[in-house]
Amino acid sequence: MRSEILIVGGGIIGVCSAYYLAEQGRKVTIVDKGDICQGASYGNAGLISPSHCIPLAAPGVITKAIKWMFDQESPFYIKPRMDLELWLWLWKFYRACKDNVVRKSMPVLWQLGESSAKLFEQLSNLSGLNFGYKPNGCLHLFKMARDYEAGIDEARLLNELGIDSDILSPEGVRKLEPHIGFKGIGGIYFPGDAHLIPHQFVQGLARICKEMDVEIKKDTEVLGFKTSGRMISKVETTRGNFHPDCVVLAGGAWLPALSRILGIKAFIQAAKGYSITVKKQDLCPSIPLILTEARVAVTPMGETMRFAGTLELTGMDMSITRRRVEAILRAANDYLNLSGKQELIEIWRGLRPCTPDGLPVIGRSMQLDNLIIAGGHATIGVSLGPVSGKLVSQIVANTPPLLDLAPLRLERFFFSKYKPL
Repeated sequence: MRSEILIVGGGIIGVCSAYYLAEQGRKVTIVDKGDICQGASYGNAGLISPSHCIPLAAPGVITKAIKWMFDQESPFYIKPRMDLELWLWLWKFYRACKDNVVRKSMPVLWQLGESSAKLFEQLSNLSGLNFGYKPNGCLHLFKMARDYEAGIDEARLLNELGIDSDILSPEGVRKLEPHIGFKGIGGIYFPGDAHLIPHQFVQGLARICKEMDVEIKKDTEVLGFKTSGRMISKVETTRGNFHPDCVVLAGGAWLPALSRILGIKAFIQAAKGYSITVKKQDLCPSIPLILTEARVAVTPMGETMRFAGTLELTGMDMSITRRRVEAILRAANDYLNLSGKQELIEIWRGLRPCTPDGLPVIGRSMQLDNLIIAGGHATIGVSLGPVSGKLVSQIVANTPPLLDLAPLRLERFFFSKYKPL
């Protein structure tokens, strides 16, 4: 089967890449071992967050992570295991938890987030694409004084990048969100953020892609690659072989296994996250909430409300730990007065692809001229979906990219000249 561009992965990164490539008139095929939007793009918090530009690897996180390692209900849990790739990842994570590294990563994440937010605004005007887009901000809530003060310091730091915020007292929180029964000491409101219903966006954009003659082949698992010199000449799958001119790896948490077949180390770890979707209640926020100390997001989504949280480095384990689900719901009750019993719609878990430094990987491979890697977006894959797809299309076309790609190169984990240090 011939295809000019073969995209491996039917999540938000793969679908957005297909859309912007199809806009160029390219012949595009998406293959996925499952279905469109079946992985981490499905059950996440649905946040579009330009304000989320402080990476997970930040000063102080290591101390918290060590304490949390022994608590299976903690927001960030690492399952100890003998896994060389995990320990190499943790070493690079440790080295990224420095103030000078974070300060150089923040502008990169902010530029990605701002660019993506503008693209979401454009996409929301596409005929037939309805995805619950609400550009009405995000409210971070605090229960502890020291965390509130740290949040205010971070807001001031973000303000230096041009990110607006409002520091709110408990009365200010209640005025902004009178229906949530807030129990904490204050909040910080980021008016430039937005939210959506993630599966409606990805599946809706995939339908538009099909109308643009993008082929979508579900239940098509990649088994191997054949190379000729510096080119991928064949992609072997469970439903036949493909002979593309260009391959885009956008396989999320499965990207490291795919790249490993090609002899490329991706430095991405799968981090399990959970969400609980319930029927919308009378006491429901109108804007997304971040329950800061608990690391839990609460997002209104049409007739439903979603609680999402935790980051669990347990490999490719897809089991559900009920204690973590209960911890998320308990955290919501600690911050908010929720009316009555929750009417459960779905408990979900998924694997987010995380890099050690919190920046995604987007760029052409140094080893193979017709391979582009796009992944490692961690908890902000939905937020950065459109800009990642746009950048992939610009790399394919060899046109000047929206943003400098040097800090996003995979080679930053190997060669100092590519490191944003």
